[in-house]
Amino acid sequence: MTYSTDLHSIGQYVQEGKRIVFETVLYTENSNNNLIISEEKEDFDRLNYLSGKPLSHVNRCAARGTAGAHLQGGTPNILISYGRKNEHCLGGLFYFFEFACGVSGYMMGVNPFDQPGVEQYKKNMFSLLEKK
Repeated sequence: MTYSTDLHSIGQYVQEGKRIVFETVLYTENSNNNLIISEEKEDFDRLNYLSGKPLSHVNRCAARGTAGAHLQGGTPNILISYGRKNEHCLGGLFYFFEFACGVSGYMMGVNPFDQPGVEQYKKNMFSLLEKK
């Protein structure tokens, strides 16, 4: 989910809905976007106070402000900070979440690499597909 798009709908639920979620916020330290916000001649929307600032700064403030409000509202969250949006960092994030999933399973007394519940649908599917 991208909060800049979904903040009013899903963000509202996270802020004031049932306390059944744990929020993970991914925070890019070095944005690939260096767009600087320009000043508008007519300040109709009263956003000229942002002029001269990088859009990445505004996005970081939005993420931090939202995560802080959700935490104050009682939703536990974790902020994961990574360097750049690139293949190396994405691979590191995948590894982190895969490892965390495995460790969590073991901590709950579940073997996360044994999926007996999956076998039945696979048997049914292979039978329907007439696999020999």
